[in-house]
Amino acid sequence: MRGHDLVQNSLFSYRTQEERIPQGHPLRRMRALFDEALKGIEPLLAGIYSEFGRPSIAPEKLLRATLLQVLYGIPSERKLMDGIEFNIAYRWFVGLDLDTEAWHATVFTKNRDRLLSGELVEALFAQVLKQAAESDLLSEDHFSVDGTLIEAWASKKSYQEKQDPPEAGEGSGRGGKLLKRDQFESRTEPEAQLYKKSGGAEAKLSYLGHALMENRNGLVVGALVTLASTYAEREAALELLARQNRTGRRITVAADTAYDEQGFVEQLRALKVTPHVTQYGKRPSAIDRRTTRHAGYAVSQNRRRWIERVFGWMKTAGPMRRARLKGRELVESCFQFSALAFNLVRIRNLTLMQAT
Repeated sequence: MRGHDLVQNSLFSYRTQEERIPQGHPLRRMRALFDEALKGIEPLLAGIYSEFGRPSIAPEKLLRATLLQVLYGIPSERKLMDGIEFNIAYRWFVGLDLDTEAWHATVFTKNRDRLLSGELVEALFAQVLKQAAESDLLSEDHFSVDGTLIEAWASKKSYQEKQDPPEAGEGSGRGGKLLKRDQFESRTEPEAQLYKKSGGAEAKLSYLGHALMENRNGLVVGALVTLASTYAEREAALELLARQNRTGRRITVAADTAYDEQGFVEQLRALKVTPHVTQYGKRPSAIDRRTTRHAGYAVSQNRRRWIERVFGWMKTAGPMRRARLKGRELVESCFQFSALAFNLVRIRNLTLMQAT
């Protein structure tokens, strides 16, 4: 017998949100990991808000919503709010009950940006790494480093002559030479620089994102964003390694041919970092047989390619193909948050593999 196409609205529901989310749903494990990280930054969250006045939106909910946007590649805050309004799994993950209306996109953005501008994302990133260390997922001795281009939220049409460029001999080039970046800037995103990573590519207003990855399981242990320049990748690599190797023990770092430069290699050795850098074949290499003869060099060269998975995930699933915020500080916070989300996905997968 054919059923009737009738719609009868129920006044009450006898199943809770918790019951509606399948036990094997990937968001369950993700929320447990993220909530554990949020507990670790509770004192920092408490210091951001005043003890007086009207209660704000809970920062934990804002951060969960931001993580949700990164995990599902939701392109805008407006679409994120629409998703939270209609999707029960999204509501459960963020911490909203069925009767609470999702926030207006502008309200969410303004409150979210307060949390992204500062040390909070770095502290949250450290808490996620702490969980990885407690699960014995991190290498303390072997790392890889690389950089990627992040297209800025600005049009090339906004790149115009500066109203007060520096005088001749006071530029940022060698010997004070005036470069194009000294004479032009974007009117809508002044910190972005016109840059291209390869000779045949189109120059775009960009930043450079840099990641330091440990080589055991491919987790990101350091991330930062710099202005786009020729030397930025090597300078950022030294900064990330100095942060990582505070004890001064001997470690290794793998990198591609862009890092095969004599001065950079010497600075690595001064930091007690063994440079497992790919040799550049078109000129004499700074890497000699005292490095390449060891079996560990070949292992590092193999693992080095894993860092491309990080950038690939951040630019396809994540939001980093093109920046959605303006200013280097906010772009860096977004980049670090994307690296944090990548680590959470990786930790979830690795712990499931260990359990089976």
